[in-house]
Amino acid sequence: MWLGLSAAFASKRILVVGGTGSIGTGLTRALLEVKPAVVRVLSNDENGLFEMERDLGDRPDLRFLLGDVRDRERLMLALRDIDIVFHAAALKHVPISEYNPFEVVQTNVIGTQNLLEAAILRGVEKFIFISTDKAVNPISTLGASKLLCEKLVLDAASYRGPKLTAFSCVRFGNVLATRGSVTNVFLSQIARGGPVTVTEKAMTRFVMLLEEAIGLLLKSAEISRGGEIFVLKMDGLRISDLAQAMIEEFAPKFGFKPQDIRIEEIGMRAGEKFYEE
Repeated sequence: MWLGLSAAFASKRILVVGGTGSIGTGLTRALLEVKPAVVRVLSNDENGLFEMERDLGDRPDLRFLLGDVRDRERLMLALRDIDIVFHAAALKHVPISEYNPFEVVQTNVIGTQNLLEAAILRGVEKFIFISTDKAVNPISTLGASKLLCEKLVLDAASYRGPKLTAFSCVRFGNVLATRGSVTNVFLSQIARGGPVTVTEKAMTRFVMLLEEAIGLLLKSAEISRGGEIFVLKMDGLRISDLAQAMIEEFAPKFGFKPQDIRIEEIGMRAGEKFYEE
């Protein structure tokens, strides 16, 4: 599927940070198709690494590393001889981030700074940071942390000296059917016969498929020269329309009539915006 991008990644040594999440796992699978020298997957999720290794198998072009972006010395070791870094590690849930802001700063901001410093010292070729549309005019702790991370990434070139690392950002909307996605919540609610809960019926979000997200990451890494923020042209939709479409599609599969499953409005949660930009 990704063979058209093989020239950009063939024989490269790649590190996927936060590699056991939905994005990291999908990216790792895609990278293995384009014949890199090695893909290293770094995560603080021990069980996630175990499951991923069991799923993908023992192979010479894949390595699993346990570590945390808060640990700069661990990052220095993980980045030895690496050419390309994809940074997907983050605390990402808006309401949880509102109630745990110090943790968000430690992981999202300090963790990104640690990784940037290690990448500069190791002289990597390209550094791709995964951001979010919540970084645009942020009102949440998560959005503000991601905006600051974007600034750190784009300004990191000031610190690299004669090294030629290209620092770039990729902004995602809501990636459907990934871990923690609203689609998974809706599906479990439909399976129980409802109600399906939405915060505000007129709330809108930009959405993308996992395959689109991975494609954007790979293409961005291929064409990046440093200093860019890449954004996919995404579809926007009302969350209540998504809920209704899922009810009509999945209710019969769980033995329910679509008209018997109601949508319940529960109000906006801490840190949420009515619409993203």
